Amino acid sequence: MICYPGADLFVLVDHLPDADRGFLSGVKITTSRLQKAPFSRSGFRNYIGSMPFLIEQFDLKAYDLVLSSSWAFAKGVLVNADQPHVSYMHTPIRYASALKHQYLEQSGLTRGPKGWLVRKVLHSIRQWDVTSTHGVDTLIANSHYIGQRIRKTYRREAEVIYPPVDIDAFSLGERKDDFYLMASRLVPYKRFDLVVEAFGQMPDKTLVVIGAGSEYDKLRALAGDNVHMLGFTAHDVLVDHMRRAQAFIMPAEEDFGIVVAEAQACGTPVISYARGGAPEILKLDEQSGPTGLVFQEQTTASIIDAVERFEAAKAHFRPSDCWENAQFFRPERFRDQFKASVGETVASYDTMLDAPRPMLRLQSAE
Repeated sequence: MICYPGADLFVLVDHLPDADRGFLSGVKITTSRLQKAPFSRSGFRNYIGSMPFLIEQFDLKAYDLVLSSSWAFAKGVLVNADQPHVSYMHTPIRYASALKHQYLEQSGLTRGPKGWLVRKVLHSIRQWDVTSTHGVDTLIANSHYIGQRIRKTYRREAEVIYPPVDIDAFSLGERKDDFYLMASRLVPYKRFDLVVEAFGQMPDKTLVVIGAGSEYDKLRALAGDNVHMLGFTAHDVLVDHMRRAQAFIMPAEEDFGIVVAEAQACGTPVISYARGGAPEILKLDEQSGPTGLVFQEQTTASIIDAVERFEAAKAHFRPSDCWENAQFFRPERFRDQFKASVGETVASYDTMLDAPRPMLRLQSAE
């Protein structure tokens, strides 16, 4: 709602805690039938096969403009010929396309009747995913990496507008303590296990892990005495650790990686996997104020090498350079670029209805 605070919001499900609803104050929210389905709060992903059908049930004919924020299904909403549709895409549906085999392997669904059923569902979703882009006038990617995936998946070009980052919720930390930091949801594709294993081979170095998720018990079992698992923490605890860490480690292939920009806003260099959107956030030139470095393979050996390279070049990484780099991702920059793109799309329509109608923002469930 950062650009159009008066827009109506349509979502598949809405289980956002009351404490986090401040930015939705006064917003009209419409949910799908999935909202009242059994276990829709804790297990809504079990309904993935019905989500293409459900997103198409929203009746949006009353709106001049449709904006979708889509990681999977929101872009598939049905629109009329006179309704411009701009979709801000966080990714094509990863578990139905490029990352399907990784998803099946990590979920234990590579064989058996259930595995074949899931494959069939994902096949249908992949077909729907491609055809559903036909109703989108303008595709906007959240990184050049996602722009490449859009080109490969849909054979369409996408404008790149980096997401807004709440830079003011973080602050510069000049003094660094003797530890490295990882923070995120603890889920398999993040590959936190590789970093924990790497630090098991570097007992003289300390790693702090912040976050909760399905991988927590596995990571705790892997962790040696030099790895500290803090679980879920309050925001101020996360910021404090981000400000004091020697470096923030990002082992995942992320679509963008907002947490990387947040670490930069704390004046903290980032050691990132070279694939995905995260490296686009960093300045990697060692001769002009670098703010991070990358490793090429998701292996413990590659991570160990990256940490050693960081320590050898530590003098080149200045907190002030990291903080300054983060300023590019402020919400104001996103707002200006996004509204300009929407304006161009609307202007491209030859005719518009005389009577103004309300505006809509659509977002699928995360």
